[in-house]
Amino acid sequence: MRTVLVTGPGGAGRTTVAAATALAAARSGRRTLLISSDAVPGFPAGTAPTEVTEGLHHARIDSGEHFRSELVALQDRASGALDLLGAGRLDGEELTELPGSAQLALLHTLRRAAEGDWSKDGYDVLVVDLPPLADALALLALPGQLRRYLRRLLPQERQAARALRPMLAQLAGVPMPAQWLYEAAARKDAELAAVEALIEDSSTTVRLVAEPGPAAEDTLGAARTGLALHGLRVDTLVANRILPRHSCDPWFAALAAQQEKSLDHWHQVWAPGTPLTEVPHLGRDPQGLDDLALLGEACAPDHRTPGRAGDPSWTEDTRSEGGDGVLAWCLPLPGAVKEELRLVRRGDELLLTVGAFHRILRLESALRRCTVSGAALTDGVLRVRFAPDPALWPRTR
Repeated sequence: MRTVLVTGPGGAGRTTVAAATALAAARSGRRTLLISSDAVPGFPAGTAPTEVTEGLHHARIDSGEHFRSELVALQDRASGALDLLGAGRLDGEELTELPGSAQLALLHTLRRAAEGDWSKDGYDVLVVDLPPLADALALLALPGQLRRYLRRLLPQERQAARALRPMLAQLAGVPMPAQWLYEAAARKDAELAAVEALIEDSSTTVRLVAEPGPAAEDTLGAARTGLALHGLRVDTLVANRILPRHSCDPWFAALAAQQEKSLDHWHQVWAPGTPLTEVPHLGRDPQGLDDLALLGEACAPDHRTPGRAGDPSWTEDTRSEGGDGVLAWCLPLPGAVKEELRLVRRGDELLLTVGAFHRILRLESALRRCTVSGAALTDGVLRVRFAPDPALWPRTR
Protein backbone atom coordinates (compact mmCIF):
# COMPACT_ATOMS: atom_id res chain seq x y z
CA MET A 1 0.00 0.00 0.00
CA ARG A 2 1.35 3.43 -0.97
CA THR A 3 0.96 5.84 1.95
CA VAL A 4 1.15 9.63 1.63
CA LEU A 5 1.31 11.62 4.89
CA VAL A 6 0.29 15.21 4.15
CA THR A 7 1.31 18.06 6.45
CA GLY A 8 2.68 21.59 6.32
CA PRO A 9 2.51 24.99 8.02
CA GLY A 10 -0.96 25.84 9.29
CA GLY A 11 -3.28 27.69 6.95
CA ALA A 12 -1.55 26.57 3.75
CA GLY A 13 -4.42 24.46 2.39
CA ARG A 14 -3.12 21.14 3.69
CA THR A 15 -6.51 19.39 3.91
CA THR A 16 -7.50 20.54 0.42
CA VAL A 17 -4.26 19.25 -1.12
CA ALA A 18 -4.68 15.94 0.75
CA ALA A 19 -8.18 15.56 -0.72
CA ALA A 20 -6.94 16.49 -4.20
CA THR A 21 -4.11 13.95 -3.89
CA ALA A 22 -6.55 11.22 -2.89
CA LEU A 23 -8.95 12.07 -5.74
CA ALA A 24 -6.12 12.02 -8.29
CA ALA A 25 -5.02 8.59 -7.05
CA ALA A 26 -8.57 7.23 -7.29
CA ARG A 27 -9.05 8.58 -10.82
CA SER A 28 -5.85 6.83 -11.87
CA GLY A 29 -7.55 3.52 -11.07
CA ARG A 30 -6.20 2.87 -7.56
CA ARG A 31 -8.45 2.12 -4.59
CA THR A 32 -7.84 5.05 -2.27
CA LEU A 33 -8.71 5.94 1.32
CA LEU A 34 -8.46 9.48 2.67
CA ILE A 35 -8.21 9.90 6.46
CA SER A 36 -8.68 13.37 7.94
CA SER A 37 -9.55 15.06 11.21
CA ASP A 38 -10.88 18.20 9.53
CA ALA A 39 -13.99 18.42 7.39
CA VAL A 40 -13.55 18.25 3.61
CA PRO A 41 -16.24 20.21 1.72
CA GLY A 42 -18.50 17.82 -0.15
CA PHE A 43 -17.08 14.70 1.52
CA PRO A 44 -19.10 12.52 3.94
CA ALA A 45 -18.22 12.96 7.62
CA GLY A 46 -18.63 9.36 8.84
CA THR A 47 -15.97 7.70 11.02
CA ALA A 48 -16.13 4.54 8.88
CA PRO A 49 -14.90 4.71 5.28
CA THR A 50 -17.68 6.09 3.09
CA GLU A 51 -17.59 6.27 -0.70
CA VAL A 52 -17.04 9.75 -2.13
CA THR A 53 -16.76 8.75 -5.77
CA GLU A 54 -15.67 5.66 -7.65
CA GLY A 55 -12.49 4.30 -6.09
CA LEU A 56 -12.30 6.93 -3.31
CA HIS A 57 -13.43 6.51 0.30
CA HIS A 58 -13.17 8.98 3.16
CA ALA A 59 -13.04 8.41 6.93
CA ARG A 60 -13.13 11.30 9.39
CA ILE A 61 -11.59 10.89 12.83
CA ASP A 62 -13.86 11.56 15.83
CA SER A 63 -11.37 11.98 18.69
CA GLY A 64 -14.09 12.60 21.29
CA GLU A 65 -15.91 9.36 20.56
CA HIS A 66 -12.62 7.42 20.51
CA PHE A 67 -11.61 8.87 23.90
CA ARG A 68 -14.92 7.96 25.51
CA SER A 69 -15.00 4.40 24.17
CA GLU A 70 -11.38 3.74 25.19
CA LEU A 71 -11.86 5.02 28.73
CA VAL A 72 -15.10 3.09 29.25
CA ALA A 73 -13.38 -0.10 28.00
CA LEU A 74 -10.44 0.55 30.36
CA GLN A 75 -12.84 0.86 33.30
CA ASP A 76 -14.41 -2.47 32.39
CA ARG A 77 -11.04 -4.24 32.24
CA ALA A 78 -9.88 -2.66 35.52
CA SER A 79 -13.14 -3.29 37.35
CA GLY A 80 -11.45 -5.44 40.01
CA ALA A 81 -8.88 -2.82 40.93
CA LEU A 82 -11.46 -0.02 40.85
CA ASP A 83 -13.82 -1.98 43.14
CA LEU A 84 -10.92 -2.63 45.52
CA LEU A 85 -10.25 1.10 45.74
CA GLY A 86 -13.93 1.95 46.05
CA ALA A 87 -13.78 4.14 42.93
CA GLY A 88 -16.93 5.30 41.20
CA ARG A 89 -17.41 4.57 37.52
CA LEU A 90 -17.62 7.32 34.91
CA ASP A 91 -20.35 7.15 32.28
CA GLY A 92 -19.52 7.86 28.65
CA GLU A 93 -21.92 10.83 28.63
CA GLU A 94 -19.97 12.67 31.36
CA LEU A 95 -16.54 12.20 29.77
CA THR A 96 -14.87 15.12 28.02
CA GLU A 97 -11.83 14.36 25.93
CA LEU A 98 -8.47 15.46 27.30
CA PRO A 99 -5.56 17.13 25.48
CA GLY A 100 -3.66 14.57 23.44
CA SER A 101 -6.73 12.44 22.65
CA ALA A 102 -6.74 13.63 19.02
CA GLN A 103 -3.25 12.21 18.46
CA LEU A 104 -4.19 8.86 19.99
CA ALA A 105 -7.37 8.70 17.89
CA LEU A 106 -5.34 9.32 14.73
CA LEU A 107 -2.87 6.57 15.65
CA HIS A 108 -5.78 4.19 16.27
CA THR A 109 -7.24 5.01 12.86
CA LEU A 110 -3.85 4.48 11.18
CA ARG A 111 -3.58 1.10 12.87
CA ARG A 112 -6.98 0.04 11.53
CA ALA A 113 -6.00 1.14 8.03
CA ALA A 114 -2.62 -0.63 8.25
CA GLU A 115 -4.18 -3.90 9.36
CA GLY A 116 -6.95 -3.81 6.75
CA ASP A 117 -9.86 -3.65 9.22
CA TRP A 118 -12.04 -1.68 6.82
CA SER A 119 -11.58 -3.58 3.58
CA LYS A 120 -10.89 -7.24 2.96
CA ASP A 121 -9.25 -6.36 -0.35
CA GLY A 122 -7.32 -3.46 1.18
CA TYR A 123 -6.47 -0.13 -0.43
CA ASP A 124 -3.80 0.70 -2.98
CA VAL A 125 -3.25 4.24 -1.68
CA LEU A 126 -3.71 5.69 1.79
CA VAL A 127 -3.67 9.50 2.08
CA VAL A 128 -3.54 10.88 5.63
CA ASP A 129 -4.27 14.51 6.42
CA LEU A 130 -1.96 15.11 9.39
CA PRO A 131 -1.98 18.08 11.80
CA PRO A 132 0.24 21.13 11.12
CA LEU A 133 3.93 20.44 10.69
CA ALA A 134 5.33 20.68 14.22
CA ASP A 135 2.49 18.58 15.66
CA ALA A 136 2.74 16.10 12.78
CA LEU A 137 6.43 15.42 13.44
CA ALA A 138 5.71 14.84 17.12
CA LEU A 139 2.83 12.53 16.17
CA LEU A 140 4.96 10.43 13.80
CA ALA A 141 7.53 9.93 16.57
CA LEU A 142 4.88 9.03 19.16
CA PRO A 143 4.45 5.27 18.44
CA GLY A 144 8.13 4.55 19.05
CA GLN A 145 8.17 6.69 22.19
CA LEU A 146 5.06 5.04 23.66
CA ARG A 147 6.43 1.56 22.92
CA ARG A 148 9.64 2.47 24.76
CA TYR A 149 7.65 3.68 27.78
CA LEU A 150 5.64 0.45 27.87
CA ARG A 151 8.80 -1.68 27.73
CA ARG A 152 10.31 0.27 30.62
CA LEU A 153 7.21 0.40 32.83
CA LEU A 154 5.79 -3.07 32.12
CA PRO A 155 8.57 -5.28 30.76
CA GLN A 156 7.32 -8.56 29.35
CA GLU A 157 9.87 -10.61 31.31
CA ARG A 158 8.11 -9.73 34.56
CA GLN A 159 5.16 -11.86 33.53
CA ALA A 160 7.29 -14.91 34.20
CA ALA A 161 6.95 -14.20 37.92
CA ARG A 162 3.15 -14.16 37.95
CA ALA A 163 3.05 -17.44 39.92
CA LEU A 164 4.85 -15.62 42.74
CA ARG A 165 2.50 -12.64 42.79
CA PRO A 166 0.22 -13.91 45.62
CA MET A 167 3.26 -14.44 47.86
CA LEU A 168 4.79 -11.11 46.83
CA ALA A 169 1.50 -9.38 47.53
CA GLN A 170 1.49 -10.79 51.07
CA LEU A 171 5.09 -9.76 51.68
CA ALA A 172 4.66 -6.28 50.26
CA GLY A 173 1.20 -5.73 51.69
CA VAL A 174 -0.12 -4.33 48.40
CA PRO A 175 -1.70 -6.04 45.38
CA MET A 176 0.68 -6.87 42.54
CA PRO A 177 -0.18 -5.72 38.99
CA ALA A 178 -2.95 -7.87 37.58
CA GLN A 179 -2.51 -10.01 34.50
CA TRP A 180 -4.96 -7.81 32.59
CA LEU A 181 -2.50 -4.94 32.89
CA TYR A 182 0.25 -6.88 31.13
CA GLU A 183 -2.21 -8.12 28.52
CA ALA A 184 -3.40 -4.56 27.88
CA ALA A 185 0.23 -3.39 27.56
CA ALA A 186 0.99 -6.19 25.08
CA ARG A 187 -2.10 -5.35 23.06
CA LYS A 188 -1.20 -1.66 22.91
CA ASP A 189 2.38 -2.49 22.00
CA ALA A 190 1.17 -4.60 19.06
CA GLU A 191 -1.12 -1.77 17.87
CA LEU A 192 1.67 0.79 18.11
CA ALA A 193 4.06 -1.57 16.32
CA ALA A 194 1.63 -1.76 13.38
CA VAL A 195 1.50 2.05 13.14
CA GLU A 196 5.27 2.33 13.49
CA ALA A 197 5.73 -0.22 10.69
CA LEU A 198 3.36 1.78 8.47
CA ILE A 199 5.30 5.01 9.08
CA GLU A 200 8.67 3.34 8.45
CA ASP A 201 7.54 1.35 5.40
CA SER A 202 9.51 1.93 2.22
CA SER A 203 6.33 3.00 0.38
CA THR A 204 5.45 5.74 2.90
CA THR A 205 6.39 9.36 2.22
CA VAL A 206 5.67 12.76 3.69
CA ARG A 207 4.14 15.43 1.45
CA LEU A 208 4.72 19.04 2.57
CA VAL A 209 2.20 21.74 1.67
CA ALA A 210 3.20 25.38 2.06
CA GLU A 211 2.21 28.75 0.65
CA PRO A 212 5.36 30.54 -0.58
CA GLY A 213 6.25 33.48 1.62
CA PRO A 214 8.28 34.52 4.67
CA ALA A 215 5.89 32.86 7.13
CA ALA A 216 6.68 29.37 5.80
CA GLU A 217 10.48 29.78 5.54
CA ASP A 218 11.39 29.14 9.20
CA THR A 219 8.84 26.35 9.62
CA LEU A 220 10.09 24.45 6.56
CA GLY A 221 13.72 25.01 7.57
CA ALA A 222 13.14 23.43 10.96
CA ALA A 223 11.10 20.65 9.34
CA ARG A 224 14.07 19.54 7.22
CA THR A 225 16.01 18.86 10.40
CA GLY A 226 13.14 17.10 12.16
CA LEU A 227 12.34 14.91 9.17
CA ALA A 228 16.01 13.91 8.82
CA LEU A 229 16.29 13.16 12.54
CA HIS A 230 13.43 10.66 12.29
CA GLY A 231 14.45 9.26 8.90
CA LEU A 232 11.33 10.42 7.06
CA ARG A 233 11.51 11.19 3.35
CA VAL A 234 9.61 13.95 1.55
CA ASP A 235 8.30 12.96 -1.87
CA THR A 236 7.10 16.44 -2.88
CA LEU A 237 7.07 19.98 -1.56
CA VAL A 238 3.75 21.40 -2.76
CA ALA A 239 3.87 25.17 -3.23
CA ASN A 240 0.18 25.95 -2.91
CA ARG A 241 -1.90 28.94 -4.05
CA ILE A 242 0.56 30.24 -6.63
CA LEU A 243 -0.56 33.60 -8.05
CA PRO A 244 -0.22 34.53 -11.74
CA ARG A 245 3.29 35.83 -12.31
CA HIS A 246 2.27 38.64 -14.65
CA SER A 247 -0.30 41.13 -13.43
CA CYS A 248 -0.98 44.79 -14.13
CA ASP A 249 -2.19 45.26 -10.56
CA PRO A 250 0.76 46.48 -8.40
CA TRP A 251 -0.63 44.74 -5.29
CA PHE A 252 -0.87 41.32 -6.99
CA ALA A 253 2.48 41.88 -8.71
CA ALA A 254 4.18 42.47 -5.33
CA LEU A 255 2.69 39.29 -3.86
CA ALA A 256 3.66 37.27 -6.93
CA ALA A 257 7.22 38.62 -6.70
CA GLN A 258 7.39 37.59 -3.05
CA GLN A 259 6.21 34.09 -3.93
CA GLU A 260 8.75 33.92 -6.75
CA LYS A 261 11.56 34.76 -4.33
CA SER A 262 10.48 32.00 -1.94
CA LEU A 263 10.18 29.49 -4.78
CA ASP A 264 13.72 30.26 -5.95
CA HIS A 265 15.00 29.66 -2.42
CA TRP A 266 13.05 26.41 -2.07
CA HIS A 267 14.45 25.13 -5.35
CA GLN A 268 17.97 25.74 -4.03
CA VAL A 269 17.37 24.19 -0.59
CA TRP A 270 15.15 21.20 -1.38
CA ALA A 271 16.27 20.23 -4.91
CA PRO A 272 17.45 17.93 -6.34
CA GLY A 273 16.37 15.35 -3.79
CA THR A 274 12.83 16.66 -3.38
CA PRO A 275 10.66 17.74 -6.33
CA LEU A 276 8.84 21.06 -6.04
CA THR A 277 5.24 21.06 -7.28
CA GLU A 278 3.42 24.32 -7.94
CA VAL A 279 -0.36 24.38 -7.49
CA PRO A 280 -2.13 27.47 -8.88
CA HIS A 281 -4.51 29.66 -6.91
CA LEU A 282 -8.04 29.09 -8.23
CA GLY A 283 -9.18 32.58 -7.27
CA ARG A 284 -11.66 31.05 -4.83
CA ASP A 285 -11.86 28.45 -2.09
CA PRO A 286 -11.94 25.00 -3.75
CA GLN A 287 -15.40 23.45 -3.57
CA GLY A 288 -16.43 20.03 -4.84
CA LEU A 289 -14.74 17.35 -6.88
CA ASP A 290 -14.28 19.49 -10.00
CA ASP A 291 -12.11 22.02 -8.17
CA LEU A 292 -10.16 19.24 -6.44
CA ALA A 293 -9.59 17.62 -9.81
CA LEU A 294 -8.00 20.85 -11.09
CA LEU A 295 -5.61 20.88 -8.14
CA GLY A 296 -5.01 17.14 -8.25
CA GLU A 297 -3.49 17.20 -11.72
CA ALA A 298 -0.24 18.31 -10.09
CA CYS A 299 -0.58 16.22 -6.90
CA ALA A 300 -1.11 12.65 -8.08
CA PRO A 301 1.04 10.32 -5.91
CA ASP A 302 3.54 8.25 -7.87
CA HIS A 303 3.39 4.66 -6.63
CA ARG A 304 7.00 4.21 -7.77
CA THR A 305 8.28 7.01 -5.53
CA PRO A 306 10.49 5.44 -2.85
CA GLY A 307 9.81 6.25 0.74
CA ARG A 308 11.91 5.63 3.77
CA ALA A 309 14.54 3.01 2.91
CA GLY A 310 15.84 2.16 6.36
CA ASP A 311 17.70 4.24 8.93
CA PRO A 312 19.62 7.07 7.24
CA SER A 313 22.51 6.83 9.72
CA TRP A 314 25.72 4.91 9.06
CA THR A 315 28.93 4.00 10.89
CA GLU A 316 32.46 4.78 9.71
CA ASP A 317 35.32 2.56 10.94
CA THR A 318 38.70 4.33 11.19
CA ARG A 319 40.46 1.64 13.23
CA SER A 320 42.44 0.43 10.25
CA GLU A 321 46.05 1.41 9.74
CA GLY A 322 46.40 5.17 9.28
CA GLY A 323 43.07 6.00 10.98
CA ASP A 324 42.46 7.55 14.38
CA GLY A 325 41.22 4.28 15.89
CA VAL A 326 37.56 5.20 16.48
CA LEU A 327 34.12 4.39 15.14
CA ALA A 328 32.06 7.37 13.94
CA TRP A 329 28.26 7.17 13.98
CA CYS A 330 26.94 9.57 11.32
CA LEU A 331 23.49 11.10 10.79
CA PRO A 332 22.57 13.77 8.18
CA LEU A 333 20.87 16.74 9.87
CA PRO A 334 20.34 19.42 7.20
CA GLY A 335 19.69 22.82 8.69
CA ALA A 336 20.82 21.83 12.20
CA VAL A 337 22.60 24.46 14.33
CA LYS A 338 25.40 23.44 16.67
CA GLU A 339 24.09 25.60 19.52
CA GLU A 340 20.74 23.76 19.44
CA LEU A 341 22.28 20.30 19.44
CA ARG A 342 22.42 18.18 22.60
CA LEU A 343 23.72 14.61 22.99
CA VAL A 344 23.47 12.30 26.00
CA ARG A 345 24.76 8.71 26.13
CA ARG A 346 22.80 6.55 28.56
CA GLY A 347 23.57 2.87 28.59
CA ASP A 348 22.79 1.40 25.19
CA GLU A 349 20.89 4.49 24.02
CA LEU A 350 21.80 7.84 22.52
CA LEU A 351 19.49 10.72 23.46
CA LEU A 352 19.58 13.27 20.67
CA THR A 353 17.93 16.71 20.78
CA VAL A 354 18.02 19.13 17.85
CA GLY A 355 16.13 22.33 18.54
CA ALA A 356 12.53 21.35 19.27
CA PHE A 357 13.00 17.75 18.08
CA HIS A 358 13.98 14.81 20.25
CA ARG A 359 14.79 11.20 19.47
CA ILE A 360 16.15 8.27 21.46
CA LEU A 361 18.21 5.84 19.38
CA ARG A 362 19.37 2.39 20.40
CA LEU A 363 23.03 1.89 19.56
CA GLU A 364 24.16 -1.01 17.43
CA SER A 365 26.11 -3.83 19.05
CA ALA A 366 29.61 -2.58 18.21
CA LEU A 367 28.93 0.93 19.53
CA ARG A 368 27.56 -0.38 22.83
CA ARG A 369 31.06 -1.66 23.63
CA CYS A 370 32.55 1.81 23.14
CA THR A 371 32.73 5.09 25.02
CA VAL A 372 31.85 8.44 23.44
CA SER A 373 35.03 10.41 22.71
CA GLY A 374 33.52 13.43 20.97
CA ALA A 375 31.04 14.76 18.42
CA ALA A 376 31.00 17.30 15.59
CA LEU A 377 28.46 18.81 13.19
CA THR A 378 30.10 19.39 9.82
CA ASP A 379 28.42 20.17 6.48
CA GLY A 380 25.03 19.16 7.84
CA VAL A 381 26.20 15.74 9.11
CA LEU A 382 26.45 14.85 12.80
CA ARG A 383 29.40 12.57 13.61
CA VAL A 384 29.60 11.01 17.08
CA ARG A 385 33.00 9.44 17.81
CA PHE A 386 33.13 6.16 19.74
CA ALA A 387 36.38 4.75 21.12
CA PRO A 388 36.45 0.97 21.80
CA ASP A 389 36.36 0.17 25.52
CA PRO A 390 39.27 -2.25 26.23
CA ALA A 391 37.27 -3.89 29.01
CA LEU A 392 34.44 -4.79 26.61
CA TRP A 393 36.11 -5.07 23.22
CA PRO A 394 37.35 -8.52 22.05
CA ARG A 395 41.12 -8.78 22.28
CA THR A 396 43.21 -9.75 19.26
CA ARG A 397 46.43 -11.75 19.31
